Amino acid sequence: MQLKGRVIRAGKANGKALVSKEPISFFGCIDPDSGIVTERGHELEGESIKDKILIFPYGKGSTVGSYALYRLKKNSAAPGAIINEECEPIVAVGAIISDIPCIDRIDIKKIKTGDEIEIDGNMVRII
Repeated sequence: MQLKGRVIRAGKANGKALVSKEPISFFGCIDPDSGIVTERGHELEGESIKDKILIFPYGKGSTVGSYALYRLKKNSAAPGAIINEECEPIVAVGAIISDIPCIDRIDIKKIKTGDEIEIDGNMVRII
């Protein structure tokens, strides 16, 4: 299946999907050294975002989240790519400065955790 979206940060990536129906904050909710989701009660609590194709509806929280995503990248704990329903400025800036491929305007309900995903430009392929 192929899904077409809007490019926020161009690039190519492939990997396993990690899907959340809940928004994500990169500041204070994800350990910057390991990439483990630490937000209590979040559906991804305890999961690692490292090297995953991280899929969530939109970001939440402080503008510091952009720099938290950058720190994850510098610590080799960042996702391989990000897919959103609607990418807001915090996630967009973080993806751009961190050189993480990012696409939005995707119906994330069509993707399940564990799906093999390939991103190339504005195309998302579920393999």
